[in-house]
Amino acid sequence: MSLELVLDPSRRDHSASFIVAASDADALAILELQKRAYQSEASLYNDWTIPPLLQSLESLRQEIGSISVLKAVEGDTIVGSVRAALRDRTCLVGKLIVEPALQRRGIGGALLQAVEALFPQAEAFELFTGSRSDGNIRLYRRHGYQDAGTKWVSVQLTFVIMRKQAATAA
Repeated sequence: MSLELVLDPSRRDHSASFIVAASDADALAILELQKRAYQSEASLYNDWTIPPLLQSLESLRQEIGSISVLKAVEGDTIVGSVRAALRDRTCLVGKLIVEPALQRRGIGGALLQAVEALFPQAEAFELFTGSRSDGNIRLYRRHGYQDAGTKWVSVQLTFVIMRKQAATAA
């Protein structure tokens, strides 16, 4: 699948696949997608109380208003999303989600590349995922992210922190 980062959403082809900034109007669709996408993580860790599954619509709307939230769209359907914010010259990447039936088709990688293009001033990009989330870890490593540490969260969950220097950004 080929996704194009479109900086001016008014110039996009409605039948194509593209990545654009999400708006408040997208919040419900993104939240529903997030809950579908995080089911596999909840199952992997046997924990259905993980924050992405409990996030409220109002909380997501606040994020859309305060940080960069991108959406991947096929036709008129949101099939992926990612959030990012610049903190101290590091772009913090979070909640990279893809419609479960469409995973492993390049959408997640395209969203990572779009975030990197959106933040040319960043010196590095950083994200985290669960230590048992092998597919996520493989994706991030394929895109140049390297293990930068771990953070113990609970008996069931340890986060792997991954980092990519901007000089190697795609």
